[in-house]
Order: sequence, then C-alpha cells, then structure tokens
Amino acid sequence: MFAEVKLFQVKPEKFAEFEQLIKSIESEMRSRPGCVSLRHLKRFYVLEDLTPRELTKIVKCVKYYSYWEFDSKGSYTAAIQWFFAAHAKAVQRLLIVPFDISCGENLQ
Repeated sequence: MFAEVKLFQVKPEKFAEFEQLIKSIESEMRSRPGCVSLRHLKRFYVLEDLTPRELTKIVKCVKYYSYWEFDSKGSYTAAIQWFFAAHAKAVQRLLIVPFDISCGENLQ
C-alpha cells in the first residue's frame, strides 16, 4: 500500500469555495485506478490539556488535510499526475502557500 497526506492552508475568505471544489472532485479522486481510500479533514480543534478545544477564530488560514491511499506506488503515480494536470491550479489559487505533500509506503 502507498499513501499520501496533503496539507492545504486555505485563505480565510476562500474556505467555502475550497470545500465546494473538493466535494466536486472527490468522486473523480476515488475512481482513480488502485485507489483504496480517500479522506478529508478540516481542522476544527486544537488539543488543550489533552482535551479537544474548538477553534473560535481564523488567524491566518483554514487548514485541511487529505489522506489518499493506493494499492501500489504505480497507481499513486498515475493518480497524482492526473490530479496535477486536472485540478492543481484550481486548488492552488485558494491557498496562501502551495500545498504540502508527504507520501510513502504504509507500515502495515
């Protein structure tokens, strides 16, 4: 198994547009050959005294994480090439900095 985690730091005034864009391309992402799972997380909480505390204001950006898992590195390679060709520009214009990608083999 091969997976990636993307960090998106979305401009505060663009978070609704970002969420709409991700929802619109999610089914395409899931249908990529070899895709095992796809999840998105919006950072709503911080950990304070080992208890989640809800965020009350946006300081610099709204953070989102994406976890995309594949059956092989080859399947991932094809999917990420498709993502960059089809959607990266639309996503990038909503961010304060380019998204960060970490990828590697699962430890299972």
